[in-house]
Amino acid sequence: MISRDGRVIPNILTQTFCIQTDDQCVADTEGTEGNDMQLGIRLHDTENLPFEERIAAVHEMGYKCGHLALSKIPGLPAAPEALTPGYAMYLRRVFEKNDVDVAVLGCYLNLADPDEDRLKAIRGKYEASIRFASLLGAGMVGTETGAPNSEYKSCPECRSEEALESFIRELKSVVRIAENFGVMFAIEPVAKHIVWNADRARIVLDEVASPNLGIIFDPVNLLDESNYQNRDEIFAHTIEVLGDDIIMLHLKDFVPGEGGLKSVGCGLGEMDYTRILKFIKEKKPYIHATLENTTPADHASCRDRILGIYERS
Repeated sequence: MISRDGRVIPNILTQTFCIQTDDQCVADTEGTEGNDMQLGIRLHDTENLPFEERIAAVHEMGYKCGHLALSKIPGLPAAPEALTPGYAMYLRRVFEKNDVDVAVLGCYLNLADPDEDRLKAIRGKYEASIRFASLLGAGMVGTETGAPNSEYKSCPECRSEEALESFIRELKSVVRIAENFGVMFAIEPVAKHIVWNADRARIVLDEVASPNLGIIFDPVNLLDESNYQNRDEIFAHTIEVLGDDIIMLHLKDFVPGEGGLKSVGCGLGEMDYTRILKFIKEKKPYIHATLENTTPADHASCRDRILGIYERS
């Protein structure tokens, strides 16, 4: 943007320039049409500052939203009994003051835990998180899809029909709670978990059959050492099968190694986001998209790479 005193102000979201007049900002012809994805960051990847300072810094860095995992932010209570209306409204004021959306409230627990006592506690944490999200104004409560053991470890049984049925059964009850509170609930397919690909996710969506259930699309999480070389086909199929139900995007990269795939910040590995961001730009206006696996030292370069690809797509 160009201010009235002639200073050039960069528009971080589009990397274009605007001319500010008394009543309008006219973008140049190469800009987008104002429906850009809202880029954010996983909040626990940012500099370890006191909470209010951390959110102010997120705004100053140009981010529009954040992924909030209460248990990973020092100083923020996360126990179910702590999730009071007053606490939610305090957090909401801090985020609103800094013009930062809570894109997702993370509640990444194992809905396929075979231990009934543990599973009962997990159900209670999901209910508390959903109620809290309704007061916080979060875009959704997000989760991964678990494993059929109490250790939450990947195992061959993750791909069994029994594990899928168990997960769907528990998910249905959680989603009904989300419906009662008017909250979106989103699952994130992961190659090493029960919902390990787009087709399994489609089964879940169809079985649960709720307008309050959607998909967090994390492309790298769909990959492992056995399939990453076929990633273009995997991503295309995921968009074909799940595209209508994608309500949030996670952005990171990967590098292959002896121990499998290592997650890193965008632009530091082998990912090409061109086709994915083209889909997002064409079909998902204003979607929340958060960077993952960044550090305070590299987040800006990761951000700029993604914005550059988005602008060109």
